[in-house]
Amino acid sequence: MDSSHDQSQGSHSNDHRPTKAQVQFELAVAASRQAGIDIGVAALEDGHPDFLHEEGKILVRDAYLDRVGQVVGGGQTVDGLLTGVTLYSLEGARISNVSEALDAIDRQLGVGVATPNHALSVTPAHGCPATEPEEVAVGVSPDPGMCSGHDGSGVYIHVIDTGLVDDASAHPWLAGVTGDKDPIPPPPPTGQVPDHPDYSGHGTFVAGVARCMAPLSEVHVARDFTPAGLLFETDIVTRLDQALNLGPDVISLSAGGTSRNDLPLLSFESFWERYRHYKGVVLVASAGNNSDRRPFWPAAFPHVVSVGALAANWRSRASFTGYGPWVDVYAPGEDLVNAYATRTYVCREPPHVGQIRHFHGMARWSGTSFSTPMVSGLIAARISRTGENGRQAADALLAAARAQALPGVGPVIYPCETGEGRAHATGYGNHHHHHSADCWGHCCPGARC
Repeated sequence: MDSSHDQSQGSHSNDHRPTKAQVQFELAVAASRQAGIDIGVAALEDGHPDFLHEEGKILVRDAYLDRVGQVVGGGQTVDGLLTGVTLYSLEGARISNVSEALDAIDRQLGVGVATPNHALSVTPAHGCPATEPEEVAVGVSPDPGMCSGHDGSGVYIHVIDTGLVDDASAHPWLAGVTGDKDPIPPPPPTGQVPDHPDYSGHGTFVAGVARCMAPLSEVHVARDFTPAGLLFETDIVTRLDQALNLGPDVISLSAGGTSRNDLPLLSFESFWERYRHYKGVVLVASAGNNSDRRPFWPAAFPHVVSVGALAANWRSRASFTGYGPWVDVYAPGEDLVNAYATRTYVCREPPHVGQIRHFHGMARWSGTSFSTPMVSGLIAARISRTGENGRQAADALLAAARAQALPGVGPVIYPCETGEGRAHATGYGNHHHHHSADCWGHCCPGARC
């Protein structure tokens, strides 16, 4: 039986303040419902968030549609969105609650016949980033900075995210990057803390990190996520399918989520069949910021390059990163500096609720959201240097990462490394943990520090 239960409102222990994850979930749910998106929250027995899902609907394997209808006592097909999988409405069914319906289906038909339509997120709650953006000095350079040479030439990186802010091209390393407009909301009235998340600028930061690793790559940032930073798994699959039609070499996805009973996302089963026919393209996805080893989807799928985050010292895992045997590689993801919006931002999450921050086109940010485009950019750089396709370049990069694996961490890769030798960087940016002149000022494997 599912160890979680649905809750229409966030529940907190009477003895404790809400955790950061609880606040993040509640902000995302509130914003989604304001936008008319019906989000359900599944919580663990201790009240902590488990996963988000579409309320009133489930995903069902086509072969079991009739029997599922009998188990739940009604309902109807919404759409056969995917080959072999159908989105099924519980409206009018005898069992209309998602959790109760799935428990009944598990008992009578078996586990995996039906699942929630999970909501995946670019938010910090079981997603990315790990922190809210932090202010940096005016005129600061990206850190890590741009790699030298002509890496990325002729290579296309497609970023599924929040779009691109209007003034992104003011940053030299983002010149030529295209994207859907990422609108910046006005600041709230003085003294008011917004009751919804705001991830504007997330896609711009992601694109900046990728472009620093592959300065001549073609990058497009799609605006696929809602203002709350959420997208149902069925919609993610549709966006990925559309991205395949554009012919990218690399698809970079800094989003994901946990699932009911940690089962793989059902909607992706048909996508993998299509994905394998697109020879050469590689999907790179973030391992999440849950600080645990629970699978984070879609990164945990074997068809995906899953990316965790190294701490600011580059010698240990970041405290927030997802980890475990399903994570392929770890890259720097804490205290990165890159392009952001010019705006006033009011913090929404503990412990900084209500704090006002002013940004001038750059920010410091942490999360596997940002270690992911670093790896995407390095794959693109290798493609242009070797002539390999995306999957071949990813395999070679992961082999190099395994060759320099860190005890207690796993395979690691550093900025400007493409698996062909020493990193090729133009400068050290403004990172504050310099230990040597190797690997961007860090004491990397094999270096004398």
